[in-house]
Amino acid sequence: MKPSAQGPAGTGTGRVRTTEPTGSAASREAVAPVRVPAQPSASDMDWDRARGAVEPAGAARGEHTHSEPPPPRPRALVQRSSVRGQVLDALRTALVSGELRPGEVYSAPALGERFGVSATPVREAMQQLALEGAVEVVPNRGFRVVERGDRELAELAEVRALIEVPVLLRLARTVPAERWAELRPLAEATVRAASSGCPATYAEADRAFHRAVLALAGNDQLVRIAGDLHRRAQWPPAGAPAVRGRADLIADAHEHTALLDALIAGDPDLVRTLVGEHFGEAR
Repeated sequence: MKPSAQGPAGTGTGRVRTTEPTGSAASREAVAPVRVPAQPSASDMDWDRARGAVEPAGAARGEHTHSEPPPPRPRALVQRSSVRGQVLDALRTALVSGELRPGEVYSAPALGERFGVSATPVREAMQQLALEGAVEVVPNRGFRVVERGDRELAELAEVRALIEVPVLLRLARTVPAERWAELRPLAEATVRAASSGCPATYAEADRAFHRAVLALAGNDQLVRIAGDLHRRAQWPPAGAPAVRGRADLIADAHEHTALLDALIAGDPDLVRTLVGEHFGEAR
């Protein structure tokens, strides 16, 4: 018998169970409880379908009609969007942590069972990950986690350096010390996240710090593109250890605080040295 996905007060709580590759007889269970809102009840959906049957034809196409009744309750639509976002976040975490293994195929129904939701929000989240290059669609089977090698990670690191380093060096000359000091809490948050030893927690804090630094340039497109590259660089390569070690994470985080100290002190030579070291390898 499958365990119920419903928790207290109508909240579903799923337990992530790692699926096996095709042909394996073993099964494993692990990791990451995921809390998602309750799904719409059958009575809610019946009410919406019954109401839709009497709405004017124009309303069905999204057109305005003067005689239309008040709009239907948006609760189900809002919940679905919330569920999709939470599943997308959980899948991204599973990618960074290595729980979703490169080269393996995962089906939307199986992942939905793990998260305690239907297959639909999982499929939508996986399609977003496919657009980001994290997975690829396997017809009639599901989604395969893309296998990435050291060369791809090195290329991502090079592109990130080409984009971020010149911007950061320019900002070092133009942004006053007090503005840099405002980023201190974010830099310290990366150290705390690294100390936890959780690669997914650190990855989120790391992106938040870099995003805040680049935001000082006032270029939204720069922040978006650099953020996408940064996220891709955090996915572990195939055949490598699933996660970076705690010591590596802590060393990386302390580079943030050292860089921020140099920026506040207005030391351009030290900033240039630290920036080169920080982007010297795939992050």
